[in-house]
Amino acid sequence: MKMKHVYFTFSCPFLAARISPVLPAVAGALFLFVFATLLRTSFSDPGVIPRASPEEAADIEKLIEISNGSNSPTYRPPPRTKEIIVNGQTIKLKYCFTCKIFRPPRASHCSLCDNCVERFDHHCPWVGNCVGKRNYRYFYMFIMSLAVLCVFIFANVTIHLAMVARETNFIEAIKDSPARYLQKNCF
Repeated sequence: MKMKHVYFTFSCPFLAARISPVLPAVAGALFLFVFATLLRTSFSDPGVIPRASPEEAADIEKLIEISNGSNSPTYRPPPRTKEIIVNGQTIKLKYCFTCKIFRPPRASHCSLCDNCVERFDHHCPWVGNCVGKRNYRYFYMFIMSLAVLCVFIFANVTIHLAMVARETNFIEAIKDSPARYLQKNCF
C-alpha cells in the first residue's frame, strides 16, 4: 500500500504535468476498480453448502446404525462416500463429518471458515474468504485488475525515471527517486 502512496505523491504529479493528466486519472480508476473487486470477493458468498439440520443428521445416523449395528463387533464409523446415479453415470459423494452432509463433487470443507464450499478452490488469506463457485469470477477479476495496475504503475515509474534521467543522468535520477524515501522508512 505504501508504494501506491509514493506513486500518487511523486510520479503522478510529474507525469500529469509533463505528459498528460489522463495518466493519474487512469491510475486512480484502476485503483478503485481493484479495490471494488477486492471488496466484492471478500464479502460475497463463495458457495457455502448449508449444513444438515438436526433432523437430517439424525436420519443419516439412524441409517448408518441400522446398516452397521452399533452393538456388533464389526461396528464402523459412518461411510465416507455414497454413490448416486445421475444421467446414467455413477457419482461418488463424500461425507463431511462436521456438516453432516454428503457433499457434491469438487466441494470441500474449509477448516478456516468451517463450511463446505461448492467448487472450492482455496481459502485466500488476502481477501479473507474462500474462493468457490459463486465468487470465483470476482476473485479472477481482482487478480487480473491488480496485475494490470501493477504493470501500469511500473511503466509510469519507469517513464518518470527515464524522463528525469534525460535531464541529468541515470544514477542521479535513481538517487533523487522517491524510492530513497522508502528506504529510509523501511530500514
